[in-house]
Formats: sequence, structure tokens, C-alpha cells
Amino acid sequence: MAHEHLDDVKRYLLDLQDRLCEGLAAVDGKAGFKEESWTREEGGGGRSRVIENGAVFEKGGVNYSHVYGATLPPSATAARPELAGRSFHAVGVSWVLHPENPHVPTSHGNVRFFIAEKAGEPPVWWFGGGFDLTPFYPVMEDVLHWHRVAKAACEPFGDEVYPRYKAWCDDYFYLKHRDETRGVGGLFFDDLNAGGFEQCFAFQRAVGDSFLDAYVPIVERRKHDAWSEHERDFQLYRRGRYVEFNLVWDRGTLFGLQSGGRTESILMSMPPYVRWEYGFTPEPGSPEARLTEEFLRPRDWLDEASPSDA
Repeated sequence: MAHEHLDDVKRYLLDLQDRLCEGLAAVDGKAGFKEESWTREEGGGGRSRVIENGAVFEKGGVNYSHVYGATLPPSATAARPELAGRSFHAVGVSWVLHPENPHVPTSHGNVRFFIAEKAGEPPVWWFGGGFDLTPFYPVMEDVLHWHRVAKAACEPFGDEVYPRYKAWCDDYFYLKHRDETRGVGGLFFDDLNAGGFEQCFAFQRAVGDSFLDAYVPIVERRKHDAWSEHERDFQLYRRGRYVEFNLVWDRGTLFGLQSGGRTESILMSMPPYVRWEYGFTPEPGSPEARLTEEFLRPRDWLDEASPSDA
């Protein structure tokens, strides 16, 4: 039964990859995605799709992978030591978009499914995923739209689902060494198997299917905004935080590297250009200062919204 479930999830994920690439290429209007298939010696492979030097997206990728092996890597068992020593299948789609225009937010998402098996014991399976938004010059209208779509995706599964996974996202995408969130959050869930396979799979589909509805309207609103070299410099500086999180804290990056995944695909999430500046401090009262003062901390965006923000 577990592998019948795996086949169902794989069909959905391959279709989701197609739909994401179609929607993102359409909003870019210039560049398309180039595909590269790969295999993994230890078992499995995937297809990586990358967009570069587009009218909107300086770099982006939508990757599908299915990897399997004899033993789960440490990143997958650190929080669940009872799974150590089990064989595994891991299948998922992950995506990240780095627009050139500093006024268009960076965004990331993924949906994934794991099965861990051991002879003589029933298989253990779970879903994970989510999406988050990383603006550099945030607009409250965009942040509220993002979270409204996220909440709507969760609502059929219970009133408590959005607050729980919104809070988990704030906690997960937190740069402890910087004492700030990576962006304005979204949804994050992991180890999901309560309620049975069909309900959990339906929730994963709701999250994956809502991403374009959440992100594309923001891109359309901001992609023609004029930007200065000063704003571009700030964007590149803030991209450094994105790199720091992925290399220091992200469990998905660690899982990919520890499980022998394809390095080029795992590090596809990195921006093409980035800079670090020692001791940089935004000018008080500037838009750059507003980012950290008002947006890079956990907030109940929808509860705090005023009528003028709508």
C-alpha cells in the first residue's frame, strides 16, 4: 500500500512541476525553463528545471526528485531517532525564484513525501512542505494577499491549521545568528500523517496548488516598478541572509547533501549575485530600515491589518 501511495504522490508532483513552470514562465514573458534529468548512483534521480536571465527572474528553479536508499541520513532522523537505520524513499518538488527587480520578492516553496521502511515493521510515511516570501522592499498589500491565500488553502482542514503552520514557518525560517526572520513567512509543515493518507495528501495538494495564486499577483503588481542601483545593492546585501539560512539552518539542504543528492540541483536555490558588507546599518527612517524594523519579525499579519491595508 505504501508504494501505491508513492506512485500517487509522484504523479501529482510531476504535474505540479509542469504547472509551476508554465505559470512562472508566463509571468516572466521572456525566458523559459531549461530541463536537465539526472540519476543518483545510490538510487533515484530527478528532473531539474532552471530559468535564467528572464524579464523578471534573474534565476529560478523548479526541481523534482525521487531519491531512495538503504539508510535515512542524519538530517532526517535528528528529530525522529526512532527512524534511524530504516530504508527510505523521498519524493518532492522544490522551487525558488530570485527576481532581478528589488521590488519583486524572492519566494521559495516545496512539497515532499517520505516513506521509511524496516523489515518486519509497518512503513512510516509523512508529508512536509510549505512556502515563504522574502521581500526586500515590502508592501503591506502584498504581504496580506500572500497570507490570505495561505489561510484559504488551510481553511478546509480546520480553523487551527493556518495559525499552527504560519507560526511554524516563522519559527523555522528564523536566522538565529541574526535574530530576524528570513522574510514575512507563509506556511511550513512537516511529519504530517495525522488523519490518514488521503487527508494529508489533500492538504499537500492544497498547499502546492495555491502557490501561483499567492505569488503571481504580487509579481504582476511589482515587476514594472522602477529601481535604482542603491536598491539593487540593498537587494544583493539582503540576499546574503538567504544564503546564510540555506547553508547554516535549512534541513532540506542538509538532507540533499547528506543523502548523496545532486549538488547542482540542491544548490539551485542560491541567488546568482549576492554581496556581504561588514557592519552594514540602514539609515534611520529609510525604506531599508523599515524592512527590519517592521517586517522581519513574527507578526499576525491578518489580525493586525487595518482597513487601509486591504
